[in-house]
Amino acid sequence: MANLAQRKMTVRDATLALMREFGMTTIFGNPGSTELPLFRDFPDDFRYVLGLQESVAMGMADGFAQATRNAAFVNLHASAGVGHSLGNLFTAYRNYTPLVVTAGQQARSILPYEPFLYSQQAVDFPKPFVKWSIEPTRAQDVPAAIARAYYIAMQRPRGPVFVSIPVDDWDQECEPLAARKLGTEIRGDADVIAAVADALSSAKHPAIVVGAGVARDAAWSEVIALAEQHEAPVWVAPMSARNSFPENHRLFAGFLSAGREAIVSAMDGSDVIVVLGGPMSLYHTEGFGPHVPDGAQLFQLVDDPSMASWTPTGMATVTNLKSGITEVIARSRPPKRAARPPRAAAPVLDGSAFTDSYLLQQIARVRRDGAIIVEEAPSSRGPMHDYLPILEEDGFYTCSSGGLGHGLPASIGVALGRPGEKVIAVLGDGSAMYAIQGLWTAAQLDLPISFVIINNKRYEALIGFGRHFGMQETVGTKLPDIGFCDLARGQGLEAMRVERPEDLDQALAASFDNPRPNLVEVVVE
Repeated sequence: MANLAQRKMTVRDATLALMREFGMTTIFGNPGSTELPLFRDFPDDFRYVLGLQESVAMGMADGFAQATRNAAFVNLHASAGVGHSLGNLFTAYRNYTPLVVTAGQQARSILPYEPFLYSQQAVDFPKPFVKWSIEPTRAQDVPAAIARAYYIAMQRPRGPVFVSIPVDDWDQECEPLAARKLGTEIRGDADVIAAVADALSSAKHPAIVVGAGVARDAAWSEVIALAEQHEAPVWVAPMSARNSFPENHRLFAGFLSAGREAIVSAMDGSDVIVVLGGPMSLYHTEGFGPHVPDGAQLFQLVDDPSMASWTPTGMATVTNLKSGITEVIARSRPPKRAARPPRAAAPVLDGSAFTDSYLLQQIARVRRDGAIIVEEAPSSRGPMHDYLPILEEDGFYTCSSGGLGHGLPASIGVALGRPGEKVIAVLGDGSAMYAIQGLWTAAQLDLPISFVIINNKRYEALIGFGRHFGMQETVGTKLPDIGFCDLARGQGLEAMRVERPEDLDQALAASFDNPRPNLVEVVVE
């Protein structure tokens, strides 16, 4: 009994020790009363990153987890905090980002009386945007719940999980729990891998489509090798949230739109289409007809069984993309194919029209090698494809859910996860306002981020989508009189406003050379 007593520790100490073994020593959050006991005697080797709203904390954790390829720890305040975070929790779910999300719950002894600041159905609240959710039955079960949450978050397909923890659990005694090694990699079906290799080798006009799964599995070099082996053009899957192929490569073909007819038109002439880390058939508007061109064979290597199950046609297997592509390369015996001409470059803009396209062109020209782009400017995504090519591995992050308020805090998380590297956050004016208080955290942490605000004084993406429905005017889309420089300076950032094209390059160069967080507001036509 004496040995058992010596092994006892508090739930808090056991959990922090476990988190240390998992490499989760950065906690993102906005604390409330039911979370405070977690931080008693907070260890020096941990850091707490404060977001001024829970959605900001969630977005920062998402960017950090993607940048480090390890689950990040998020601590939220009961029902209200979880509710605030749900938009960016949905984005993390769609981004396949591993997060261990925790929230405080009221003390167990008063839960039968529906106390103030409690969560009535804590386990169900974040569903369906978490892979797993639990409120442990006993305080002593909290460390095991955190461990299981971490393992599930890191298993393919990765994603967020949720643990609700009563406030009085942290000071209870429990036994320590050691971390386990748990394999998370998945190897694709050998028959499907062989079929992909055979089809590519016998194809007359093969094509490759890459999605964010390639970047998640660090298969950048493997995709390049596969494309060059088969002299196959490489397209980017619709709405891909990461970069998976160098956009200045001679085999880069462009970006697929999120519409059925547009995809079929773009892929016309291809007889074998191999989708890597897709999906290819991600649609934003209703469409009809076939999902691939007539006579084309479709194969998919993906990291999500659900995606493999709902793909509308063709053959699919679930695999780690790096190993799956490597096996396809090893099995392929392609014929000699003629080299493809490179994709035509977009016309050079002279700045006579001060548009978002011109701004993005100049960002591409002025940025330094190795700069990371984090983007949330939906109406400028098309011009970005034309004028701001992403050239380096892990050089681009964006939101895959379509929700707003992710990009600004995600850029902070990426900067934390990749210390010493320059981050350029390209944000629409409407998007930036969803999480503008994140600038304060960037300033407090003194991170090397340039926030570039594309100010067109309206929700341009919504206006463009209104035209799809035949609307000549959309209500609630104008955004006049927002002073982004004032908002930035009020939170501790340096800021400048650009209204003329002749002032743009100097402003961008000063911003990109600045080691401190700063903001450039660019007023475009």
